[in-house]
Amino acid sequence: MRHWGVDLGELDQDDLVALTLAGREALGDSPFDVADSVALLPEHGRAWIGRPGVEGSRSGRDWSPAFRTTRSPESATAPEGTQRVVVHAADPAAYLSLVLEVELHPGGLLRSRSTLTNTGEETYDVGAVRTALPVPERATELLDFTGRHTYERIPQRQPFSAGVHSREVRTGRTGLDAVHLLCAGEPGFGFRHGQVWAVHLGWSGNQQAYAERLSNGARVLGTGEALEHGEVRLDAGESMTTPWTYAAHGIGLDEVAGRFHAWLRSRPHAPSRPRPVTLNTWEAVYFEQSLERLTALADLGARVGAERFVLDDGWFGGRRDDTTSLGDWVVSPDVWPQGLGPLVDHVHGLGMEFGLWVEPEMVSLDSDLARAHPEWLFSAGGRRGLDSRQQQVLDLGHPGAYAHVRDQIVHLLRTYDIAYLKWDHNRYLNDAGHTPGGEPGVRAHTLAAYRLMDELRAVRPGLEIESCAGGGGRIDLGVLDRCVRVWASDCIDPLERQQIQRWTFALLPPGWVGTHVGSPRSHTTGRRHDLSFRAQTAIWGHMGIEWDLTTASEEELDVLGRWVAFHREHRDLLHGGTVVNGDHHDEDTWVHGVVAQDRSEALYGVVSVRRPVSGPGRVRLPGLDPERRYRVTVPDPGGDGVLERRPMVPWARTGVVLPGRVLAEVGLPMLPLHPEHTHLVHVGEAR
Repeated sequence: MRHWGVDLGELDQDDLVALTLAGREALGDSPFDVADSVALLPEHGRAWIGRPGVEGSRSGRDWSPAFRTTRSPESATAPEGTQRVVVHAADPAAYLSLVLEVELHPGGLLRSRSTLTNTGEETYDVGAVRTALPVPERATELLDFTGRHTYERIPQRQPFSAGVHSREVRTGRTGLDAVHLLCAGEPGFGFRHGQVWAVHLGWSGNQQAYAERLSNGARVLGTGEALEHGEVRLDAGESMTTPWTYAAHGIGLDEVAGRFHAWLRSRPHAPSRPRPVTLNTWEAVYFEQSLERLTALADLGARVGAERFVLDDGWFGGRRDDTTSLGDWVVSPDVWPQGLGPLVDHVHGLGMEFGLWVEPEMVSLDSDLARAHPEWLFSAGGRRGLDSRQQQVLDLGHPGAYAHVRDQIVHLLRTYDIAYLKWDHNRYLNDAGHTPGGEPGVRAHTLAAYRLMDELRAVRPGLEIESCAGGGGRIDLGVLDRCVRVWASDCIDPLERQQIQRWTFALLPPGWVGTHVGSPRSHTTGRRHDLSFRAQTAIWGHMGIEWDLTTASEEELDVLGRWVAFHREHRDLLHGGTVVNGDHHDEDTWVHGVVAQDRSEALYGVVSVRRPVSGPGRVRLPGLDPERRYRVTVPDPGGDGVLERRPMVPWARTGVVLPGRVLAEVGLPMLPLHPEHTHLVHVGEAR
């Protein structure tokens, strides 16, 4: 691969030949001392001294394949502009063949995957099939992410030093501590400056992402599945196809994010209608479900403008707490003697859609399913794995287990008008052995989960699925081939959500990310926040409410209703615009926003996450057309007088008209804010 980075303009065939020649380094005593060519699938046989693209063997043989093309590459351009190249190659000595697919989206997102086929008679044990992309020497700094439950997507930076920086997931899902994006960039790169190269693996099972710097100067970013021993064994004629590796380059992280967002929005199954404001029942009632309580909650949800009502955990089997009934996806006759019909009808009568929480891949030991079919539970080495959250994982690699779950959920979809499933996934698969032999089963299970989602969406066209996994533990572009929403975190404390949402938006557009208004006191941190901060944090994504509204005052309901109305009024901008972040000089003040695609309008949030040492000073507004003149105002959608109780800078009282260049380069004095508060800035074309 010769170049991945800044657009080089139109190059003819002679230019490409010259570029290849110009990229050649001086060849000394050894070909291993130069790094002038990095293949998407690196090979030891081509003097690659780092991690190889293919690892595997045939009883110890054929472990270092050397692929050569078997025909001319196939190239095509789709009507929407995606350029596609397919390369066919083989190693006849190792009895392996390879198909390498590469696509470049018009928005600048690159993706690649490989299909490896065993053309021999003996079984080939696959250890890894990876994709690697080169980055230049000036990419000296790495950024990736870590986290844990209720504290996802925490950024971490470090030098791109010699050796391998590898992030691996062995828990059977993308992970609460997922790498999310692995970025390499110029020193000090930020949201709006510095070249950045980033990769992401579109896969919801075990995986690895790595940055490798070799002694000969080569630097790559790579991804691939993290396969357990014996997990992929190709018999004669069998193939495996890797997940897609996605890659983007940009000037600053915002441009990288924009490439991912443009691709997601362009797909055929991307949402084509406004994202409904969602009322979820979990933090409102937990397991205390009843028709009377939930219809009262639905009434208040409709009053404040909710458009979808989601019944969370506790509606099925004997599920009165988290110790029982996962796998028994039958409506509880004790709690719902008339079934869910009366609640569904009530919700629809209020003009809202109805959604339901499910956890199809899990099973409680105290369940009819586990008692009837213990062999469907994952079991490594003849022993059951450790209980976690009083549950185990149902191995969807068993056809019977798959059919059981599918049929029960299909029955629900055909019995009730269910528009939406919140699909949870709360236990790790780190000890996932397929019975009776105990072979590793994560890959087969992940593919089966994808297939199950696809089948359910086919049964009920228009069904929307949210990916949730202990919060934000399954957020990747593999599951998002089936889902149109992710739950970013089980923590909806607005201060924590400022960071969680900021970095979730680095991969996903805001309309794909659930962002809820919680109760005055956070259920996960114990902090208390004003409604203005909670609501202003929630409006930026797929807005929702997770608060027992029956405990809210009339004033709180009115204020919340105004915030929901503001979100709905600006929803097209919030969900369809370009996400921007300001590289603000003060780390205690964050500036973020969304700019319309035609740059005619923008909405920004200015957030005080901590007390600044020296004062936040001016706020610059990125992403605007430098030549246009804009009117800048400070909206107060809640109408609760929060802004009136603070000193105001003069421009904010009447608004101000300035060119976009001035707003981006000079900025405006910030309104004084207490810590853990935020205010909006609206920008529209001056008339």
